[in-house]
Amino acid sequence: MSPLRNPAHPTLRPLPSLIFASRWLQLPLYMGLIVAQTVYVFHFWVELWHLVEAAFGDQEALASLVKSVGYKEGPVEGLNETIIMLVVLGLIDVVMISNLLIMVIVGGYETFVSRLHLESHPDQPEWLSHVNASVLKVKLATAIIGISSIHLLKTFINAENYTEKALLWQTAIHIAFLLSALAVAAADRVLGSGGREHH
Repeated sequence: MSPLRNPAHPTLRPLPSLIFASRWLQLPLYMGLIVAQTVYVFHFWVELWHLVEAAFGDQEALASLVKSVGYKEGPVEGLNETIIMLVVLGLIDVVMISNLLIMVIVGGYETFVSRLHLESHPDQPEWLSHVNASVLKVKLATAIIGISSIHLLKTFINAENYTEKALLWQTAIHIAFLLSALAVAAADRVLGSGGREHH
Protein backbone atom coordinates (compact mmCIF):
# COMPACT_ATOMS: atom_id res chain seq x y z
CA MET A 1 0.00 0.00 0.00
CA SER A 2 1.32 3.43 -0.90
CA PRO A 3 2.19 5.55 2.16
CA LEU A 4 0.49 8.51 0.45
CA ARG A 5 -2.91 6.82 0.50
CA ASN A 6 -5.17 7.30 3.46
CA PRO A 7 -7.23 4.14 4.00
CA ALA A 8 -9.89 6.19 5.79
CA HIS A 9 -10.48 8.23 2.61
CA PRO A 10 -9.99 5.88 -0.36
CA THR A 11 -9.41 7.45 -3.77
CA LEU A 12 -12.40 6.94 -6.07
CA ARG A 13 -12.17 6.25 -9.78
CA PRO A 14 -13.11 9.23 -12.01
CA LEU A 15 -16.72 8.23 -12.78
CA PRO A 16 -17.73 7.30 -9.21
CA SER A 17 -15.93 10.42 -8.02
CA LEU A 18 -17.96 12.58 -10.44
CA ILE A 19 -21.23 10.91 -9.45
CA PHE A 20 -20.46 11.34 -5.75
CA ALA A 21 -19.43 14.98 -6.25
CA SER A 22 -22.78 15.67 -7.96
CA ARG A 23 -24.36 15.85 -4.49
CA TRP A 24 -22.97 19.40 -4.30
CA LEU A 25 -25.50 20.41 -6.95
CA GLN A 26 -28.01 20.45 -4.10
CA LEU A 27 -26.12 23.25 -2.33
CA PRO A 28 -27.82 26.08 -4.32
CA LEU A 29 -31.19 24.54 -3.43
CA TYR A 30 -30.43 24.73 0.29
CA MET A 31 -29.10 28.28 -0.14
CA GLY A 32 -32.40 29.15 -1.86
CA LEU A 33 -34.30 27.77 1.14
CA ILE A 34 -32.22 30.02 3.40
CA VAL A 35 -33.37 32.99 1.28
CA ALA A 36 -36.98 31.75 1.65
CA GLN A 37 -36.40 31.57 5.42
CA THR A 38 -35.28 35.23 5.36
CA VAL A 39 -38.49 36.20 3.52
CA TYR A 40 -40.57 34.41 6.17
CA VAL A 41 -38.73 36.25 8.96
CA PHE A 42 -39.45 39.58 7.24
CA HIS A 43 -43.13 38.64 6.75
CA PHE A 44 -43.40 37.63 10.43
CA TRP A 45 -42.12 41.01 11.66
CA VAL A 46 -44.30 42.97 9.24
CA GLU A 47 -47.42 41.16 10.49
CA LEU A 48 -46.37 41.53 14.13
CA TRP A 49 -45.72 45.24 13.66
CA HIS A 50 -49.13 45.71 12.05
CA LEU A 51 -50.72 43.88 15.01
CA VAL A 52 -48.98 46.20 17.50
CA GLU A 53 -49.99 49.28 15.48
CA ALA A 54 -53.60 48.07 15.26
CA ALA A 55 -53.64 47.50 19.02
CA PHE A 56 -52.85 51.22 19.42
CA GLY A 57 -55.69 52.22 17.10
CA ASP A 58 -53.97 52.53 13.71
CA GLN A 59 -56.84 51.97 11.22
CA GLU A 60 -54.52 51.46 8.25
CA ALA A 61 -52.66 48.66 10.06
CA LEU A 62 -56.01 47.15 11.11
CA ALA A 63 -57.23 47.18 7.50
CA SER A 64 -54.01 45.47 6.42
CA LEU A 65 -54.50 42.75 9.07
CA VAL A 66 -58.16 42.21 8.15
CA LYS A 67 -57.17 41.80 4.51
CA SER A 68 -54.28 39.42 5.27
CA VAL A 69 -56.39 37.06 7.43
CA GLY A 70 -59.41 37.17 5.10
CA TYR A 71 -61.79 38.46 7.79
CA LYS A 72 -64.94 39.84 6.12
CA GLU A 73 -67.62 39.73 8.81
CA GLY A 74 -69.08 43.21 8.38
CA PRO A 75 -67.30 46.53 9.02
CA VAL A 76 -64.48 46.32 11.56
CA GLU A 77 -64.46 49.17 14.05
CA GLY A 78 -61.39 48.02 15.98
CA LEU A 79 -59.17 45.12 16.81
CA ASN A 80 -61.30 42.27 18.17
CA GLU A 81 -60.46 38.89 19.67
CA THR A 82 -61.16 36.96 16.45
CA ILE A 83 -58.79 39.10 14.39
CA ILE A 84 -56.08 38.85 17.07
CA MET A 85 -56.49 35.08 17.18
CA LEU A 86 -56.32 34.78 13.38
CA VAL A 87 -53.20 36.96 13.22
CA VAL A 88 -51.49 35.07 16.06
CA LEU A 89 -52.32 31.74 14.40
CA GLY A 90 -50.83 33.15 11.19
CA LEU A 91 -47.64 34.04 13.10
CA ILE A 92 -47.52 30.54 14.60
CA ASP A 93 -47.99 29.16 11.10
CA VAL A 94 -44.97 31.15 9.89
CA VAL A 95 -42.88 29.84 12.82
CA MET A 96 -43.87 26.23 12.09
CA ILE A 97 -43.06 26.59 8.39
CA SER A 98 -39.75 28.16 9.42
CA ASN A 99 -39.07 25.14 11.64
CA LEU A 100 -39.88 22.90 8.69
CA LEU A 101 -37.40 24.84 6.54
CA ILE A 102 -34.69 24.43 9.20
CA MET A 103 -35.28 20.68 9.31
CA VAL A 104 -35.05 20.44 5.52
CA ILE A 105 -31.98 22.69 5.27
CA VAL A 106 -29.93 21.29 8.15
CA GLY A 107 -31.16 17.69 8.03
CA GLY A 108 -31.12 17.49 4.24
CA TYR A 109 -27.63 18.96 3.95
CA GLU A 110 -26.32 16.64 6.68
CA THR A 111 -27.98 13.59 5.10
CA PHE A 112 -27.46 14.16 1.39
CA VAL A 113 -24.56 16.60 0.92
CA SER A 114 -21.92 16.73 3.65
CA ARG A 115 -21.40 16.36 7.39
CA LEU A 116 -21.71 19.54 9.44
CA HIS A 117 -19.53 18.16 12.29
CA LEU A 118 -21.68 19.64 15.06
CA GLU A 119 -21.09 16.79 17.53
CA SER A 120 -19.26 18.99 20.07
CA HIS A 121 -21.35 22.13 19.44
CA PRO A 122 -23.56 23.05 22.44
CA ASP A 123 -26.42 24.16 20.15
CA GLN A 124 -26.56 21.00 18.05
CA PRO A 125 -30.24 19.99 17.62
CA GLU A 126 -31.03 16.78 19.51
CA TRP A 127 -32.67 15.19 16.46
CA LEU A 128 -29.63 15.83 14.24
CA SER A 129 -27.49 13.27 16.09
CA HIS A 130 -29.56 10.39 14.68
CA VAL A 131 -30.94 11.91 11.49
CA ASN A 132 -31.18 9.92 8.27
CA ALA A 133 -33.45 9.99 5.24
CA SER A 134 -36.07 7.85 7.00
CA VAL A 135 -36.14 9.90 10.22
CA LEU A 136 -36.23 13.11 8.18
CA LYS A 137 -39.31 11.90 6.26
CA VAL A 138 -41.21 11.16 9.48
CA LYS A 139 -40.26 14.50 11.03
CA LEU A 140 -41.28 16.39 7.89
CA ALA A 141 -44.60 14.54 7.76
CA THR A 142 -45.25 15.42 11.41
CA ALA A 143 -44.37 19.08 10.79
CA ILE A 144 -46.72 19.22 7.79
CA ILE A 145 -49.56 17.87 9.96
CA GLY A 146 -48.89 20.63 12.50
CA ILE A 147 -48.98 23.30 9.77
CA SER A 148 -52.15 21.81 8.31
CA SER A 149 -53.75 21.80 11.79
CA ILE A 150 -53.03 25.52 12.20
CA HIS A 151 -54.55 26.25 8.77
CA LEU A 152 -57.63 24.20 9.62
CA LEU A 153 -58.05 25.97 12.96
CA LYS A 154 -57.78 29.36 11.23
CA THR A 155 -60.45 28.25 8.75
CA PHE A 156 -62.86 27.10 11.47
CA ILE A 157 -62.39 30.31 13.48
CA ASN A 158 -63.17 32.30 10.34
CA ALA A 159 -65.75 29.77 9.06
CA GLU A 160 -68.32 32.44 8.15
CA ASN A 161 -66.12 33.49 5.24
CA TYR A 162 -65.80 29.99 3.76
CA THR A 163 -68.28 27.83 1.91
CA GLU A 164 -69.26 24.45 3.30
CA LYS A 165 -67.48 22.83 0.35
CA ALA A 166 -64.22 24.63 1.20
CA LEU A 167 -64.48 23.55 4.86
CA LEU A 168 -65.07 19.92 3.86
CA TRP A 169 -62.17 19.95 1.39
CA GLN A 170 -59.75 21.42 3.94
CA THR A 171 -60.81 18.82 6.51
CA ALA A 172 -60.40 16.02 3.95
CA ILE A 173 -56.95 17.28 2.95
CA HIS A 174 -55.89 17.44 6.62
CA ILE A 175 -57.08 13.86 7.16
CA ALA A 176 -55.14 12.82 4.04
CA PHE A 177 -51.98 14.43 5.48
CA LEU A 178 -52.59 12.63 8.78
CA LEU A 179 -53.05 9.23 7.11
CA SER A 180 -49.99 9.80 4.93
CA ALA A 181 -47.87 10.60 7.99
CA LEU A 182 -49.13 7.48 9.77
CA ALA A 183 -48.31 5.41 6.68
CA VAL A 184 -44.78 6.87 6.47
CA ALA A 185 -44.20 6.25 10.20
CA ALA A 186 -45.56 2.68 9.94
CA ALA A 187 -43.42 1.92 6.88
CA ASP A 188 -40.35 3.34 8.62
CA ARG A 189 -41.03 1.19 11.68
CA VAL A 190 -41.52 -1.98 9.61
CA LEU A 191 -38.42 -1.36 7.51
CA GLY A 192 -36.40 -0.41 10.58
CA SER A 193 -37.38 -3.55 12.50
CA GLY A 194 -36.74 -5.64 9.40
CA GLY A 195 -33.27 -4.16 9.07
CA ARG A 196 -32.47 -4.91 12.72
CA GLU A 197 -33.65 -8.51 12.40
CA HIS A 198 -31.59 -8.91 9.24
CA HIS A 199 -28.46 -7.84 11.11
